[in-house]
Amino acid sequence: MFKPQIRIPATYMRGGTSKGVFFKLDDLPEAAQVAGAARDAILLRVIGSPDPYAKHTDGMGGATSSTSKTVILSKSSQADHDVDYLFGQVAIDKPFIDWSGNCGNLTAAVGAFAISNGLVDSSRIPQDGHCIVRIWQANIQKTIIAHVPITSGQVQETGDFELDGVTFPAAEVQIEFLDPAADEDGEGGAMFPTGNLVDTLDVPDVGSFPATLINAGIPTIFVNAKDIGYTGAELQDDINSNPAALARFEQIRAYGALKMGLISDISEAVIRAHTPKIAFVAPPLNYMASSGKAVHASDIDLLVRALSMGKLHHAMMGTAAVAIGTAAAIPGTLVNIAAGGKERQSVVFGHPSGTLRVGAEAKQLDGQWLVTKAIMSRSARVLMEGWVRVPPQV
Repeated sequence: MFKPQIRIPATYMRGGTSKGVFFKLDDLPEAAQVAGAARDAILLRVIGSPDPYAKHTDGMGGATSSTSKTVILSKSSQADHDVDYLFGQVAIDKPFIDWSGNCGNLTAAVGAFAISNGLVDSSRIPQDGHCIVRIWQANIQKTIIAHVPITSGQVQETGDFELDGVTFPAAEVQIEFLDPAADEDGEGGAMFPTGNLVDTLDVPDVGSFPATLINAGIPTIFVNAKDIGYTGAELQDDINSNPAALARFEQIRAYGALKMGLISDISEAVIRAHTPKIAFVAPPLNYMASSGKAVHASDIDLLVRALSMGKLHHAMMGTAAVAIGTAAAIPGTLVNIAAGGKERQSVVFGHPSGTLRVGAEAKQLDGQWLVTKAIMSRSARVLMEGWVRVPPQV
């Protein structure tokens, strides 16, 4: 006889241009309250992975990198923080969860969840205004500040803030990524791991071309669109319908990861699918966004397209946006050059769904570039709350 399903308290939330299943740590089955195979097995089953049909019909996932996400939250173990935020990127067709990086988009939902689920001390929640939620991002050991709007003591989710890549308006949530240079596995890596603003990346069967390799928000490899045969105005179908193109991008990503020191052998790239990201940049062009909205070159500083989990993202990952803002603030990077080459504290870039503004504060200290803060606005809301049900794990 088969055992009945178990049910686990959960909340399904949209944050920025992503959505995922959120859990309080102590609501998970005891075996899943610690990192390891039991936790991964349950979360894979929640999402519906691995799915050889790539549909996630038997789970909560949406069969895209933006919608195959899980979040575990708990009261913070760190001083002067409210909540610990752990993010798991779930592979679609493999039994694998990548815990190596953050999701910047879902960060916008973390503060709201924390407030609504008792993870923020009630004395810190205003009756009206904004609640400042201090988030410890456990994957990359970084502090993030979320400014969550509050009305009558409750999280305000509705509003008129529009975010390209999201169909409906909602309340604006400002996110500050403090000291965003990514610490790989908490070991304090350099913002530019090779020590260079631009490197030459040699990729077998693809070519040699300039690349900016940066740890900020999330490890990211930036290349020029023209160097790999693109304009920078491509939409998802232009890339994702071409298996050969996707294979080339994965080859570039793998060799970039090796040059950044994130892997020690090229074969390891396959088990580190979430990081680093691969993105390509270009000067502004007029183009039509995926929604049919016209994006004018005069309204943007540059074009950026990025891949996540092997596919071109429909908009822009929040963590990659941090990398874009950070690199744009530092003269000499490929991102800064594509944006016109001048010093700047914010940049507006065009992505497949429209445009996004991100700011960053950069300074040089003893010859090293430091970025103290990157800022962007997102929105978030609860889609469903209650329990998810999964068959008992073997």
